[in-house]
Amino acid sequence: MKLIDVVSKHGGIPSILFLASLTVASVSMAETRPVDLGAAGNYVILAKSGITSTGNTSITGNIGVYPIAATAVTGFGLILDRSKEYSTSSLVNGKVYAANYASPTPANLLTAVRDMESAYSDAAGRPAGVTELDGGLIGGKTLSANVYKWSGNVLITRDLFLSGNSRAVWIFQIAGKLTLDSGVQVKLEGGADAKNVFWQVAGVTNLGTTAVLKGTVLDHTAVTMESGATLNGNALAQTDVTLIADTLK
Repeated sequence: MKLIDVVSKHGGIPSILFLASLTVASVSMAETRPVDLGAAGNYVILAKSGITSTGNTSITGNIGVYPIAATAVTGFGLILDRSKEYSTSSLVNGKVYAANYASPTPANLLTAVRDMESAYSDAAGRPAGVTELDGGLIGGKTLSANVYKWSGNVLITRDLFLSGNSRAVWIFQIAGKLTLDSGVQVKLEGGADAKNVFWQVAGVTNLGTTAVLKGTVLDHTAVTMESGATLNGNALAQTDVTLIADTLK
């Protein structure tokens, strides 16, 4: 739409106010940038205390633990590569890294963990556009791109829709727990991209049986996934990640 068309449509002096508000809105949207994961983005799962799997878990991408040793990666049947820099597993279409593996793995993991912690702080510090939406009971809603903040838990009991284009960014700041009920999905609409969705969670993140979550989980506590759950994104936990025949990609 041309400037003259906007002025004609909204008319006279009030059009100046309209244009000003339009400009402010545009600037605000431009300032919502994705959270920079740094080296942590190289891992589908990154944890400081351990990663545990039970059953036929399927992971596409690398996983890593630091500062803990490979003994904290359980249920994966790890096979140490002859380089001793990483292990492989039938459950992982990628590599498994741990703090006690050969150089340069420890240094790389240290950088990734520091970047994970920085990303958590970045996400937590963004100015919120929406606060305390429905007291954290957000199932069944369609949410546009924004920074959403809650002082307590978030519970999703019905499918949640995130609607926006491929550049749209969602940041969810959750001071309590994030729970996705069994069978519930977070769905993307309008070209929205999971790489631009960030769940910053202070408490435990729990995905129920066959639940589907989209985006990166930046969790200060733990990430737990029940049987058959799917995460399209990254699980970056400052303690541990527990899996039961889940899919991460």
